[in-house]
Amino acid sequence: MERIIQYVCDFNGSQPSLGYAPSPEAAVSGRALVIKPVVDSDRPLIITLMGPTASGKTDLAIALAESMPCDIISVDSAQVYRGMDIGTAKPDAGTLRRAPHQLLDFLDPADAYSVVRFRRDALDAIHRSIAAKRIPLLVGGTMLYFKALIYGIAELPPADSKIRADIEAEARQHGWATIHRRLAGVDPVAARRIHSSDSQRLQRALEVYEISGRSLTRWQQGQVPGDAQKDPLAAFAPDLPAPVVQLALAPLDRGELHRRIEQRFRLMVESGLVEEARALWQRPDLPPGLPAMRAVGYRQVIEYLEGRTSIDQMIEAGIVATRQLAKRQLTWLRSWQHLNWLWTDAGGSSVMAPPQVADCSPLQGAIYYLRNKAS
Repeated sequence: MERIIQYVCDFNGSQPSLGYAPSPEAAVSGRALVIKPVVDSDRPLIITLMGPTASGKTDLAIALAESMPCDIISVDSAQVYRGMDIGTAKPDAGTLRRAPHQLLDFLDPADAYSVVRFRRDALDAIHRSIAAKRIPLLVGGTMLYFKALIYGIAELPPADSKIRADIEAEARQHGWATIHRRLAGVDPVAARRIHSSDSQRLQRALEVYEISGRSLTRWQQGQVPGDAQKDPLAAFAPDLPAPVVQLALAPLDRGELHRRIEQRFRLMVESGLVEEARALWQRPDLPPGLPAMRAVGYRQVIEYLEGRTSIDQMIEAGIVATRQLAKRQLTWLRSWQHLNWLWTDAGGSSVMAPPQVADCSPLQGAIYYLRNKAS
């Protein structure tokens, strides 16, 4: 078979130029469009769909899953937690019946979830999907997870009990905020990513530097092979069972993304985000330093529940924090190699750029990339 995925189309006797899957527009036109995805089980494929928060990734993933034999696998460090539905924009029960998601809603917020565990869980889900002659479709906005999955995890220096004990002693005497300031002096990138109350990650980041004289960020940057620029297949982690086609979705206009973020956060508050966060805040086993409690949106609501902000200040802070998250996600993506972009219009229904997929729907653009990359 020449292509990993072949589309057999019948559109009034002719094949559409992009070979796209059924869409609402096609249904309205009254003309029959039949798509039969044929998967070559000997040459499987992995699809990743990335993008900033509120960019429409879930809608596109569901459209792909309804058009192709895809299994959706969530790549979201907050959506793994039970009881955190509204603030993480988790798909509702009806959507999940329509398009099941894996790695979603399976962990208690008191439990830690690491990038190492995510990679193991994701690889297990990918192998199951491929074994069933289906296509794993990984969707989300946790870029560190995507990077670890696709390129592997850097081998860090082993733990040193003496250095670790020294860091813990300093933290007991001066506080973890002091450790955070120390880390910022040697690894500002990691310090921006790690909260000052996240003692475990702070300790490990500073420990890596103390052991090796090399920052955690430099270790992690070294995990992508130098030949990634020339050959994306050569850059993939060797334990990935198939090639990866990487898609990214975002509004072309940054102001449109900001508008969507504000609209969505206000809707979250109206839908019960404060009550959802209150149930977590009232649990004695969920201190504020846990990753789940520091998730964007929940952290701002908890500050309101503690009486530190007003409701209006909380909403504004939540919107600002979500916009900052989207900015960080886009910063990651701009430096990502071999990424196939889908820049959409204000309504998210039409691709504006790049030229080869402009003026079609995100679904049509995604399938265009899949047909041309998976060969």
